[in-house]
Amino acid sequence: MADIKTLDSKVVYQNKWLTVREDKIKRKSGAEGIYGVVEKPDFAIILPIQNDTVYMVEQYRYTIKERQLEFPQGAWETNPDADPAVLAAGELKEETGLTANEMIYVGFQYLAYGFCNQGYHIYVAKGLTQGEQKLDVEEEDLRIVPMSLTTLRQMILDGVIKDAATCNAFGLATLKGII
Repeated sequence: MADIKTLDSKVVYQNKWLTVREDKIKRKSGAEGIYGVVEKPDFAIILPIQNDTVYMVEQYRYTIKERQLEFPQGAWETNPDADPAVLAAGELKEETGLTANEMIYVGFQYLAYGFCNQGYHIYVAKGLTQGEQKLDVEEEDLRIVPMSLTTLRQMILDGVIKDAATCNAFGLATLKGII
């Protein structure tokens, strides 16, 4: 038996990127409550690496009112069941113009499962060839920022790079010996 039983569920907000649900729940103890859940499709995050250079992207993040560095990443809201490898290759090409001869699967993680069901597939892209970016309108200010792996490590340690998925993806790829 599950620790928590869902008694009722209703959508309280929805747009093309996400759905917010409010669930009436009953805990194992019998106590009732509510749980807010954000539903978003899984995304792919890609670590494009050529020799000692990694290709980051920088863009304005409205929610925190700052430009931030992160690895290329994204979801296809119109095709949430897309093969993660196809999604990763597509997002890499869209955001950076890069194509990879080799896509190494690192693993799957959840973004923030305390309130959101979204997870992400992590890939390292190698054997890179530069082409043309195909940015969505929401990404019009996105720019590519190449840097050394040493600089990336230091920027994570110094707290300059704050994107949790980027830091986690880099850490997991490093721990697995892929980087």
